[in-house]
Amino acid sequence: MTPLAAVDLVLASTSRYRGELLARIAPRFRTLAPGVAETALPGEPPADRAARLAEAKARAVAERCPGALVIGSDQVAELDGAILDKPGDAANAARQLAASSGRELRFHTALCLLDARVAPNRIHGALDTTRVRFRALSGPEIARYVERERPFDCAGSFKSEALGIALFERIETSDPTALIGLPLIALCRLLRAAGIDVV
Repeated sequence: MTPLAAVDLVLASTSRYRGELLARIAPRFRTLAPGVAETALPGEPPADRAARLAEAKARAVAERCPGALVIGSDQVAELDGAILDKPGDAANAARQLAASSGRELRFHTALCLLDARVAPNRIHGALDTTRVRFRALSGPEIARYVERERPFDCAGSFKSEALGIALFERIETSDPTALIGLPLIALCRLLRAAGIDVV
């Protein structure tokens, strides 16, 4: 087994949320923007989209980082089969939260660990699905929440690691870090499968 500190670890993302999560387990790593268009294919199920994009991000960055271990991740929020993309602004965030009020969202968080230390490169993958049940939200609550947290770059229009937790009735998950964007339990498992000691 190889210590994690001894490998060139690259996160195929410039998301500060994913970077903060990876810093919990990795003593050092680099981040690179993958430059992958995050668009859905016609008729593509949300979980499949997340898995495809996670691998595409890892592959795009691995081309620039021979000999590295590259982590790609993608999250897709789903409400009754429809994808909720990052809202981008306050009006869209408020609309998403109003639509989610009293209902359950599914968050499909895909992970791809691409091992470019070997040829051909090895791909290790995982997918977490977290269910979030929102409580009934009033219009003023939604407006105050959006104003306070400005969750414009978050799928589903909330930050569960902050005030967003107050919007929920319950969360059902096997990995609480998955909802924030990088499932660390699964990542540790994939790293061990690649011969890497995390602890």
